[in-house]
Amino acid sequence: MKWQSVFPDAKPIIGMLHVQALPATPSHQFSMSEITDMAVSEAKLYAELGLDGIMLENMHDVPYLNTKVGVEITASMTAIACAIRKEMKIPIGIQILAAANKEALAVALAANLQFIRAEGFVYGHLADEGYIQSCAGELLRYRKQIGAEHIAVLTDIKKKHSSHSITRDISLGKTAAAAEFFLSDGLVITGVSTGTEVLPSDLEEARANSRLPIIIGSGITADNLEKYWKLADGFIVGSYFKEQGLWSNGLSQERVTALIERVYQLRK
Repeated sequence: MKWQSVFPDAKPIIGMLHVQALPATPSHQFSMSEITDMAVSEAKLYAELGLDGIMLENMHDVPYLNTKVGVEITASMTAIACAIRKEMKIPIGIQILAAANKEALAVALAANLQFIRAEGFVYGHLADEGYIQSCAGELLRYRKQIGAEHIAVLTDIKKKHSSHSITRDISLGKTAAAAEFFLSDGLVITGVSTGTEVLPSDLEEARANSRLPIIIGSGITADNLEKYWKLADGFIVGSYFKEQGLWSNGLSQERVTALIERVYQLRK
């Protein structure tokens, strides 16, 4: 299974690295060299503090485009990813908002990254960017076409910041089973928005309906990690690692250290 090949150690902690706003986006203000230097510096700090992996994301690019992003975004993320890859050996993944999953795969291949996080893998949903069409068939054919089958595709199900009313008769468990059937490499489960906790019952339902690794994608803190430790196979942490717990703030070394110390205790 690709997840185990990327993360052979149990229950990895993956730190979200929110790249500064990229060229042509409304909040863009820094040069590419400045953006790259900031990203590399943050990635190095994550690695030095003991994280198991890093995931890059263009979260400052609000408002997000739906599915397709400009070539300048793909090129920028490739340059940043290559610069970070050059500096460290720990696993690195990428997500390109919103649902630009092919672009993420292309960047991962070019920069020698190990995984991507994909939105809209099975069952369409209405996000704040608009309707996100399911993409499993097209995305995995593209992965085959470009020779990127070694890159794991972690897939959000019943994704945050989205309405799922059109699939309300499809349970989270059935969605998990469908993602496994459609060859996902791991399930990402979140709360309703960035930084909010996951319902333990959602994790239990996914586990009962799929053999795939389950990764919690929001709401993890040093205080609640123990509650979720036995319910998941990995943890993506973003907001908690930032000053005051706000995703758009700078990285807090104190917060990262607090969570990693809790991880060491739980692993023992």
